[in-house]
Amino acid sequence: MSTTNPPKALLTDVFGTIVDWRKTVTDYLTRRASEALNSPASSIPSTVRTAAAGISWPDVAQLWRTSYYNFTRTYDPAEAQRDPSKFKTVDQHHVEALHKILVDHALEGLWTDTEVEKIALIWHFLDPWPDSSRGLAKLNARFETATLSNGNTALLRDLASHGNLPYKHILSAEDFGAYKPHPSVYLGAAQKVGCKPEECALVAAHLGDLKAARGCGYQTIYIEREKEEGWSEEETRKAKDEGWVDMWIGLNDGVNGDGGGFLEVARQFGL
Repeated sequence: MSTTNPPKALLTDVFGTIVDWRKTVTDYLTRRASEALNSPASSIPSTVRTAAAGISWPDVAQLWRTSYYNFTRTYDPAEAQRDPSKFKTVDQHHVEALHKILVDHALEGLWTDTEVEKIALIWHFLDPWPDSSRGLAKLNARFETATLSNGNTALLRDLASHGNLPYKHILSAEDFGAYKPHPSVYLGAAQKVGCKPEECALVAAHLGDLKAARGCGYQTIYIEREKEEGWSEEETRKAKDEGWVDMWIGLNDGVNGDGGGFLEVARQFGL
C-alpha cells in the first residue's frame, strides 16, 4: 500500500475488529443467568443451580466464540454451492452451539429452548469499539466501505444499526455460500463492490484472515484488538517483521488521546 497505489475499497472483518463481542456476550450471559436463577417462577433443578454457581461466563463466551471459529473453518461449501438452501448460517450455528455448551456443562434446563434461541440473538447486538463508528464515517469520505464477515446478512444489518456503523455495503459470506478463509468470499466481495482484488484492502484484527485475503490479491490493514489475535506472539512478531501487512495499527496507536483503531486508519490516510 502506498500513496501511488491506495485501495479503492475497505472491507472489514466485524467480530472483534469492529465490535467488542467478548464484553457484550459475557455481560449478557451473566445477566440472563442471574435472572433465571433468581426468578420466583423458576423451576431450575438443583443440579443445574449447583453447576451454574461454579460456571465462568467469560469462559462460556469464549467457548461460544471458539465454536464459531471452528464451524466456519471446517464448513464444506460444496453442498451449499449446489443448493443454496442448504447453507447453514451463523445464526443457526450459534443456537446449536449454545445448546451443546449448556449440555456439556450440566446447565441444560437453565433456560428453555425458546430462551436459548432468543439469547443467541445477542450476536446481533454487540457493542462496537469506541473508534469504529467515527472511524468508518471518516473513511467513507474516500473509500467504498463494506462488511466482509462470516456473520449472516441479517446479523450484520442489525449490528450496523445497533452500533451506528455507517457502512456503504453490507457483504456477508452468506452471499457466496462459503465462509472465510475460502477464496470465493474475498474474490466475490471484491466483485460486489466493483473493484479488482488488488484495489481492495481487508481491515481485520486477525492475521489469518489478512493472510487469506492477501493470497487473493488484497491489500491488508491490521488493527490490534485486546485478546483478539489467535496467532502466537512469535508468529505475530514475525508477520510484522516480514512486512506483508501494509498498514499495522498497534493497540496503543492514536493521536492526542483520540483512540486508535479505525480513527488511526483514517488519520494515516489523511482523513
